[in-house]
Amino acid sequence: MPAACAAVAMIAAVALAACSSGASSSSSTSAASSSTSAAAASTAASSSAAATTASPSGASAAPTTITIGLPNSTPSFANSDVAVAQAEGYFAKEGLVVHVDDLTSGVPVVQGVVGGSLDIGASSIEPVVDAAAAGAQLKVIGSYANKLTVDLVTDKSITTPAQLRGKRLGIQQVGAFREVMTRIVIEGAGLTTSDVTYVPSSSSAYISELLAGEIQSGVLQEEQTLSALKKDPNLHVLLNFDQAYSNYFYGAYVVNQSWLAGHEAVAEKFLTAITLAHRFMYTHEAATVAIVAKNTGFTSATIQKAYQALVSTEGVFPVNSGLSDARVQDSIATMKQYKILTGGTAPTASSLVDTGPIDAVLASIGTLTGNPLYD
Repeated sequence: MPAACAAVAMIAAVALAACSSGASSSSSTSAASSSTSAAAASTAASSSAAATTASPSGASAAPTTITIGLPNSTPSFANSDVAVAQAEGYFAKEGLVVHVDDLTSGVPVVQGVVGGSLDIGASSIEPVVDAAAAGAQLKVIGSYANKLTVDLVTDKSITTPAQLRGKRLGIQQVGAFREVMTRIVIEGAGLTTSDVTYVPSSSSAYISELLAGEIQSGVLQEEQTLSALKKDPNLHVLLNFDQAYSNYFYGAYVVNQSWLAGHEAVAEKFLTAITLAHRFMYTHEAATVAIVAKNTGFTSATIQKAYQALVSTEGVFPVNSGLSDARVQDSIATMKQYKILTGGTAPTASSLVDTGPIDAVLASIGTLTGNPLYD
């Protein structure tokens, strides 16, 4: 069975059977954890926007517990908005206790959302579109990073994508984000998956496998790129995906439509905390670097450089909606172009995205303007 068909068949089986994925390594963190010293600096900015949870009698209501899935076995900078929201107390202020499951890719995240083991999932857009095309009732309600945050890293001897022919290419799994990005590159160079060898790997193993020569290319998050290039000067960035595909929509917060129907207020609380975390990241560089370094395990120096690229230069974290119909539709069109979506009927951006919860959040906390990076 071709790689793309295998991905769709696997997603379709999950969507139609509504069974959840059991493959994960889980970590549980409480939103009530104590704030860092930077919290004091952000209190004035966030206090007016953070909601107070109270019962009709005026007494504080019990917090709501939710489980979210992240698409990397090791957290990335792109997914560290959750860690920022935890550390700065934004979830706690919204009356949420958030448990996090670190999964292997967006595919099991979407499976968990479809099957009900996850309330909210963080996934690149491709598994979401595939599952929706197979019949899953999903809604994208937000974005953790609506622009691409990755590079294709290879040995310097590889100077064009066509030279990947015959090489061993690192992926997560067929249909997951890094495989899709790899496939776009090779097919854009006139190659097919039959011209290369896929090497399934975990996100935390790409650097070591590149250094050891076990794979000849890897789609790396910005902090991984910086670390890999520092360790081996013979590596280089063959392609910066944000520059090559500037209109592509990357990271979605996705929910099951039936869950959203009964938990719209919870979704709004979650998005309030995440949006405030994104805004904090733009205005509190030192505190953000410290939180992300702790969350990802990379050095502060590496995260500082990644911050300059992802936050200061590219502005990948949306401070408003981040849900551009045009950007989502461009991603769906790209999936069609490269035959990443081969089964079922592709959803439209308007049918896949529900802006209701984030619109309600922005009506409460306001919309930021005046910076071309804001989306």
